[in-house]
Amino acid sequence: MNFFMNENDLNVLDEVNKGATMGMDAIQFVEKKVGDENFREVLNAQYAKYQEISNRANNLYEKMPSNKEPHEASAMNKLMTWWGVQMKVMSDQSNSNISELLLNGTNMGVIEGRRLINQNPHIDADIHTLLCDFVKMQEKSYEELKNFL
Repeated sequence: MNFFMNENDLNVLDEVNKGATMGMDAIQFVEKKVGDENFREVLNAQYAKYQEISNRANNLYEKMPSNKEPHEASAMNKLMTWWGVQMKVMSDQSNSNISELLLNGTNMGVIEGRRLINQNPHIDADIHTLLCDFVKMQEKSYEELKNFL
């Protein structure tokens, strides 16, 4: 890792960590509403993958010479996400509805991740690897979630 990271490197790392924590939050918000054990297992596995990405991002933050803290979604953003999820699953807790809700968020993450890859070809190699792994993980998650529509 380059110990002289530029602001762009930090911004990309922040976006990866924010995306991973938002993914974990979304799964936590719906997991208790899922009645299908197979679906719950898929969600738990996806949660673990998001957590691994977040842990890897945190390890990169720790290697930085600055005291930069990992960037996560704000409390207000988490509250808004939680509220939105609750409203959307209040009357329909079917696999299809919950899967669609998660697919929408995952798709936004894939789009943002691909945009970051394309617009930041010269970022730190470790951050680039993490970003690419995160996007691939989300693309795989998207494919898994489609099975529950």
